[in-house]
Amino acid sequence: MKLHVSRILPDSVMDAARAHFDVTTRDSTQPMDLDEIRAALATHDVLLPTLGDALGAEAFSGEIRAKGLANFGVGYNHIDVAAARAAGLVVTNTPGAVTDATADIAMTLILMTARRAAEGERLVRAGDWSGWHPTQMLGLHVTGKTLGVIGMGRIGQAIAHRCHAGFGMEVVFYNRSEKEIPGARQLGSVAEVCATADIVCIALAATPETRHLIAAEALAAIRPHAILVNIARGDIIDEAALIDALQAGRIGGAGLDVYEHEPHVPEALRRLDTVTLLPHLGTATLEVREAMGRMALDNAIAIAEGRAPPNPV
Repeated sequence: MKLHVSRILPDSVMDAARAHFDVTTRDSTQPMDLDEIRAALATHDVLLPTLGDALGAEAFSGEIRAKGLANFGVGYNHIDVAAARAAGLVVTNTPGAVTDATADIAMTLILMTARRAAEGERLVRAGDWSGWHPTQMLGLHVTGKTLGVIGMGRIGQAIAHRCHAGFGMEVVFYNRSEKEIPGARQLGSVAEVCATADIVCIALAATPETRHLIAAEALAAIRPHAILVNIARGDIIDEAALIDALQAGRIGGAGLDVYEHEPHVPEALRRLDTVTLLPHLGTATLEVREAMGRMALDNAIAIAEGRAPPNPV
């Protein structure tokens, strides 16, 4: 069986893949283009794509040998799942493996943004720090504040637990379905969460329904001192509306690991000292990427063998 891996994975995962498959890999770290995707679908039994590999409906219009897509990552908004299924392909992802690492990055962004750490680090590196004084770079004290989580799935719950247990925060959240979460209180709308919280954290899956869920109306509900953190997908936020709110000082700051048109980050966003910007580090630890790779490979083997995969989407 032939497996196409869109971008090289950790060595242990690639070794395991080669033990089960005739493996094709690419030298590039950039997403596959449409011609590459069509060629891979026509010549391989399973594809192992990842973030940015644009598997839209047009990708499935040609000859297809592949039986399925074993996506490397929990998010699969780069795949038109309905079109893939209509073409006879199984689609899987890697939930669970990413939860703690992504929640840890949320905490990194919360603390860095609230305490102005990125701004302070730039000040020191530039040689412009003139020494300590009592009103230097005063930030937001996070202990005892209110966290608002938008999307209370695995990752949202892990963030909520860290903030409640570790920092004594009250937790409110919005979720489409009703949930009972110890130490947290469900509210009826995104706007209500934004209006209540000192820190608003987005932990939703990216779907057509969640695109620009955080736009001008939701941003207007966020209080002037509060910060917005996104560790989900970039297009959940209307980036232009966020920039406008930040430039006008209508919200206190933002911590972003993802962007609407990734990897492009608008210059206006890069210029703002009130924003912490990370290069999509959510799952970027060796242990987590290996666990994701093993999960994706288990899915790929099941697809190739005609069995039900462990993690269908």
